[in-house]
Amino acid sequence: MSRVVEHKDTIYLCGQTCGEPDTDIKEQTQVVLQKISDLLEQYGSSPKHMLSVTIYLRDMAHFKAMNEVWDAWVVAGFEPARACVEARMARDTLLVEMTVTAAKI
Repeated sequence: MSRVVEHKDTIYLCGQTCGEPDTDIKEQTQVVLQKISDLLEQYGSSPKHMLSVTIYLRDMAHFKAMNEVWDAWVVAGFEPARACVEARMARDTLLVEMTVTAAKI
């Protein structure tokens, strides 16, 4: 599995998760979004250049809390296309995972 794939002027990030098992959905979302910011910057992009994001939640009951953190992070006017689904996670402690497609700057 590739952590990041670059194709022409597009960056694809694999599913980003939080490695901290004893954290709530807001904390896990903050960690995931910071990882996304860092990777996008490292590969020549930014959150302003995200094209699409898929969010996987362990339980849709976490949607409102996750979305509060997301709304505070995403740049107004640069919101990507987004889908959010409930999914089983690879580990029981994972509450959120996000995959991202972004354009290079």
